[in-house]
Amino acid sequence: MKKRAKRRQEEDETLCCCEYVNRHGERSHVAACCCDCEDLDDAFDRLLKKEPQKPESLSKVAEVVTDRIRVPWLWGGARKLDLSVVPPLILLPVLLHLAALHFLLGIVSLIALPGLVLWYYYFTHRKKGQTLFFLSLALFSLAYMYYLFLTEVFPRGDIGPVQVLGVTVGVILTLVALIHSKRGPGTVLPNQEAVHSTVTYYSPLADRDPAVNGGRHDVTMTVNNRSGSVEQSGIELKDSRNWCPVCRVVRPPRAGHCRICGVCVLRLDHHCVWINSCVGQANHRSFLLTLVCFLSTSLYGISLVLRSVCPTQHLLTALLYCPEVYNQYSSALCFTCAWYCSIVTGGLLHLLLVQVINVSYNVTEREARVALREKTARRALWGLVVDTGVYSRGFCGNWAEFMTMGDRVNSPSPLQTDLV
Repeated sequence: MKKRAKRRQEEDETLCCCEYVNRHGERSHVAACCCDCEDLDDAFDRLLKKEPQKPESLSKVAEVVTDRIRVPWLWGGARKLDLSVVPPLILLPVLLHLAALHFLLGIVSLIALPGLVLWYYYFTHRKKGQTLFFLSLALFSLAYMYYLFLTEVFPRGDIGPVQVLGVTVGVILTLVALIHSKRGPGTVLPNQEAVHSTVTYYSPLADRDPAVNGGRHDVTMTVNNRSGSVEQSGIELKDSRNWCPVCRVVRPPRAGHCRICGVCVLRLDHHCVWINSCVGQANHRSFLLTLVCFLSTSLYGISLVLRSVCPTQHLLTALLYCPEVYNQYSSALCFTCAWYCSIVTGGLLHLLLVQVINVSYNVTEREARVALREKTARRALWGLVVDTGVYSRGFCGNWAEFMTMGDRVNSPSPLQTDLV
């Protein structure tokens, strides 16, 4: 084992930027992505011969394609590229430029884009798997809107350098808050006095998603694990719901297990697909700050774009009526981007409103769903307010607890790859 590990380490150190070690442990090159693919050849042969495909053929082809699509990297060889990152890079520019050709195409595109996003969300949410699609869409939307603001809106001459500086500062603050919220939600760690060893598995476990961490799973062995059950170890839990059979830890109050991330999170609020992470005790403040920075920047940018494209119309009615905006393609593109940003801003405004109300009542999104399912909560304002009455300390006390709860968490330092 030591010789094999040493040989593998030597191979990794001598890999050039375009080389990598494939899933079979063999050395390969990104230029050979279409060579020696028996699974793909067999699938095409059956397709041409009109024979039925094997049940496992499509999954094997998907594994081969995912393993061979790589990006050259200077350190440690070529890196694997998550295919879910690619669709937003193509879908967003195509639909926005298509929508700028005619107002009917604009209506169809602006309806189709949220529809596709919602369909993909429910598709991935049903499988409880991680995906970078939504994070890629969020980051690329922010970058692409900023690029169009500099190349299409600013040259029109209606906006000065001060306004551009304001939008730039807003974009930077949004990215900084997003990076800080990606540092970790605060996971439930086992009691170090009960830990006797840690075992690392490189094959999918029965109750874990094989796509998480590339199939790598660290299982902490405690005294309870060795005995096989909590009852055999002589420990009696007051509430069996506090015991997590997957993470093998006793959850503190308000903690919950995320089936997507595969960990127990302190004061779990929800799993946010837009940051590809859970929102918990350690990063809830950063998540709220990210929403505030993004919404402020988006609303300010939309007002500047509409003031430049539709100077004769009132700001509140320019989105609904802007005559002759489709006479020039540049103006139509800016107007379409303003509509796209308005749709995104409307959805995030609703999310921010729900978050502010939940914090005011000291209720997490997870607790609200459980209370509504068990019919133990009080609802108001068409379901926006869900009051469980369990942890509430009053308006000021709830916000004081929210603003200081992140200081009581010692989260482990994240890897650089976890910030992607």
